[in-house]
Amino acid sequence: MGSCSRRHFIKKIGAGLLTSCLAPATGWSALLPDSTRRSLSFYNTHTGERLGVCYYRNGAYCPGAMGQINRILRDHRTGDIENMDARLIDLLFTVSQRLGSCSPFHIISGYRSPQTNARLRKQSTGVAKFSYHMLGRAIDIRLPGCDTHQLRQACLDLKLGGVGYYPRSDFVHLDTGAFRAWNG
Repeated sequence: MGSCSRRHFIKKIGAGLLTSCLAPATGWSALLPDSTRRSLSFYNTHTGERLGVCYYRNGAYCPGAMGQINRILRDHRTGDIENMDARLIDLLFTVSQRLGSCSPFHIISGYRSPQTNARLRKQSTGVAKFSYHMLGRAIDIRLPGCDTHQLRQACLDLKLGGVGYYPRSDFVHLDTGAFRAWNG
């Protein structure tokens, strides 16, 4: 293993350890303690694409399924794809379970390229300069058959990540940052 490879490996391990230290032990780790199979459905409101997929099976994430999720959550403006945070996907699974919903999550925004984020910031005051969307750690959603106020409350009850409520635009923002809440 060369020094560049070793350095890259150490950075990845350090980032993983830091991320795991930032989340409370009773939070992310307790999200899905005994689940052996996790499935989700999505509908991309911009592209019309649909996806139903089992993304976690027998104690492991399914790489092919995670790739399909990354694709449907891509930046629809540029086509750029990013690896989405598995904790975000697990958060969506937990929300759907708590609400007893089998409906597909309607995607308003998943991954956002830096170019798209900058363009949206110029058009709106509600777009963060260093948005979690650019890291694959945020999603804006609706859930058919579930009022967005009810969806927001289910997300808040988890006390994990960021929860933004945008009633005029009828969507909820979720991210894997520190727990916080706001209205847009």
